[in-house]
Amino acid sequence: MTTEKLILLVDDLRSFVDGRSAEVARTSAAGVEALERHRDRRLDELWLDHDLGGDDTVWPVVEVLERAAFEGRPYDVGVVHVHSANPAGAEQVGQALRRWGYQVRPAAGSPEVGYLDEAG
Repeated sequence: MTTEKLILLVDDLRSFVDGRSAEVARTSAAGVEALERHRDRRLDELWLDHDLGGDDTVWPVVEVLERAAFEGRPYDVGVVHVHSANPAGAEQVGQALRRWGYQVRPAAGSPEVGYLDEAG
């Protein structure tokens, strides 16, 4: 039995350029809701953009992950890719999540995510 990887992308504009199967959250609220919906499943990959349009940022999503770890029940995430074009924001996200034991990989400029012609 083949199980498809569970990938969550939190980004207001970008998508995976290779068309891989992923759940996409365009706002922090949608990202939090997606995390809660998948609370008891393994997230193989979590891709985070810092700036999500207007005043929205990924921090509400990060806070959910931090709170879960603080309470002794961290989310089961294989790797968190921080692909933000905001270097300071990306570094802060990475530091916060590493502090709680999440495996974080900086992915700024990653060729895996990009702006597609069609709306997300």
